[in-house]
Amino acid sequence: MIWLTWRQFRTQAAVMSAAVAALAALLAVTGPHLADLYRTAGSSLVDQVSSSDQTLYYTGLLVVLAVPAVIGMFWGAPLISRELETGTNCLAWNQGVTRTRWLAVKLGVGAVAAMTAAGLTSLAVSWWSSPIDRAVDGGGATDTYFARLDPVAFAARGVVPMAHAAFAFVLGVALGLVIRRTLPAMAATLALYAAVQIAVPIWIRPHLAAADRTTVPIAPDGAPISIQDGAKQIVAHLEDVPGAWVTSQQTLDAAGQPAAVPSSFADCLRTEAGPPTLQQVDRCVADLGALGYQQQVTYQPAGNFWSLQWAETGLYLGLALALTGFCAWWIRRRVT
Repeated sequence: MIWLTWRQFRTQAAVMSAAVAALAALLAVTGPHLADLYRTAGSSLVDQVSSSDQTLYYTGLLVVLAVPAVIGMFWGAPLISRELETGTNCLAWNQGVTRTRWLAVKLGVGAVAAMTAAGLTSLAVSWWSSPIDRAVDGGGATDTYFARLDPVAFAARGVVPMAHAAFAFVLGVALGLVIRRTLPAMAATLALYAAVQIAVPIWIRPHLAAADRTTVPIAPDGAPISIQDGAKQIVAHLEDVPGAWVTSQQTLDAAGQPAAVPSSFADCLRTEAGPPTLQQVDRCVADLGALGYQQQVTYQPAGNFWSLQWAETGLYLGLALALTGFCAWWIRRRVT
């Protein structure tokens, strides 16, 4: 049964292996130069990275983020739905192989292959990007590159991509079982996986490790701030905490209670000649600070990277196991 499953699966595995090998070779050629540059430049490396390396940096991010989605769509969704569409599952079950064992072998071989492909891709990209990641976490400019805890980069580093791949694969299998048609199952897998990838960083990941909180004064010479939503919202930027991921913030009044930005601040910034000048902004910010307003910022420090990685890995593997149990129940109770 394992040999037969591998024969059915070997084409997809060969294509993925070739793509991963090509990427790894490219990264192996260009990576040592980036590491040498970091040893001499330190955190200023981010200002010296060539345009070609910058392109490769973003390409690596996109590849690692895409691998689990591709696995779920093209490995997971067709795995069972194709068998159900053609009726070949009935032939397999009449050869002395129970449907539970048939499902277990297919899930086992596919999940191991999915985690291996995602793990090797993440390992290669994380190794290549590590000089840039260290430079950013050490205080380098972050306008161009992501800190490791940034939601975009986090999902493309460490061990999390392996768990994402396992979840995406089993999700595709589960949807294929339920929908029973390959193309609709592939589309549903992509949509649902994307929804989970958006929801987890917003509502779950910030709570997977203990966050830090700080209160910064609102002043022209304080932490850099952005004025948003027509001067109804203030956002502070923690430049003195490099590599941090700001998860939430709110404005506090003089009594230390959450409060809306007063309308007088917007009135102060309003001009008839266009956007306010820098001097006017500084004066308005100083007036707001004089009223006792502060900005409370909740963030995950860079040191929580691995705590969040292992916690999210456990979360996604738990979801994959739950979906595996659902598949086993469905194929025994609902598939005829």
